[in-house]
Amino acid sequence: MEFTPNGKLWLEKDGEKVFGDGPCDILQRIEHTGSLRMAAAEINMSYSQAWKLINKLEKKLGFKLLEKKTGGRDGGGSTLTAEAQQLARRYSFFRKEMTVAMQRLYIKNFEEP
Repeated sequence: MEFTPNGKLWLEKDGEKVFGDGPCDILQRIEHTGSLRMAAAEINMSYSQAWKLINKLEKKLGFKLLEKKTGGRDGGGSTLTAEAQQLARRYSFFRKEMTVAMQRLYIKNFEEP
């Protein structure tokens, strides 16, 4: 029988989940598209849901995630704050390293004689 290791990963603050794969994904999409609306559309999330998520995350984390530019002739958009960029980058690296470590532990515990 062959298994595949898998697990959920998130960061907690004061025992409460504050950041994980979903929030990291939307931040990366905002960084790529320059827009909360477009990032939300890519994952089939309404703009209002995405806006609520960002507000909830900002309250839990204690810092702003987005710099918002209102519409106009050139249109609006959103960019990540320096703190949000650093959080998303660090979490992504941490996630990748955890996946590698989990694979090593799986081999050690399930595949080695």
